[in-house]
Amino acid sequence: MSHQSLQAISAVHTRLTQESVPTKEQLPLAAHTTIRIGGPAALAAFPENEAGVRTVLRICREENLPCAVVGAGSNLLCPDNGFAGCVLFTSGLRGISFDGMCVTAGAGVSLTALCCAARDRSLAGLAFAHGIPGSVGGAVYMNAGAYGGEVGDRITSVTVLNADTGTVTVIQHDACAFGYRTSAFTNGRQIVLSADFALEPGDSDAIRAEMEDISARRRDKQPLEYPSAGSAFKRYPGRFTAQLIDEAGLKGYTVGGAQVSEKHAGFIVNRGGATCTDVLTLIDRIRDRIEALHGIRIEPEIRLLSDCLVHY
Repeated sequence: MSHQSLQAISAVHTRLTQESVPTKEQLPLAAHTTIRIGGPAALAAFPENEAGVRTVLRICREENLPCAVVGAGSNLLCPDNGFAGCVLFTSGLRGISFDGMCVTAGAGVSLTALCCAARDRSLAGLAFAHGIPGSVGGAVYMNAGAYGGEVGDRITSVTVLNADTGTVTVIQHDACAFGYRTSAFTNGRQIVLSADFALEPGDSDAIRAEMEDISARRRDKQPLEYPSAGSAFKRYPGRFTAQLIDEAGLKGYTVGGAQVSEKHAGFIVNRGGATCTDVLTLIDRIRDRIEALHGIRIEPEIRLLSDCLVHY
């Protein structure tokens, strides 16, 4: 790490401490990703509110320190050698509030917590998201979905912070550009602070039963016994990607500690000691094999930390 980088990290750390924003130095990113891979972040910031997020982004920009914004780390792959900058975690934005059949949830709220809160209010519409191991911010960013539902189907508006100007804006649903695992916020300059969801009246017992059924189906089909970053690849139009991988004979295929799950070919799991390089190599080999067999190029769903950079 260069002397200039060390100076920038020290300056940002000092200024954030003065602003009472919780920080940690040399934070192991492996401990903050569900696939358990990644070296240390030189600096990590855990703002507890909108003002804190704005402060972190402003100071990193002023000190010319790279900054990446991360949620629950559930579909994230971090470099083995870590990150010589600041990782801003949105996990502190945890508020949930209800207004009739509408719920507002902060970016750091887990999807499972949001589903349970809605269920306890007898509000239906989010059961499909129960068990998705991500936060509201990441779910909005990627338009997370499962079992026939997508987060974007229920969102009425998203409150965002512009990473460059610090301006807070409310984006209405039609401007969110939700698509399959994408939104207007993917690779953009707007940081999700919260989202508003429109739900409908339901029966809490029926919602609970639906959530329990979905949880049982996840346990039955997905390799939850190993760390992973969730579904490794997006669906190719008209194809089931996991089926293509399975039919290519790649179930169980291993590179280092990374393996195509023997239980579900759509997952890459960390069987122990897997590195970022192992996973990326495995992804490339899977894509090359599918392209050789079918003439199509499947796209990863796993995001890299570099995709999360807002200040370079």
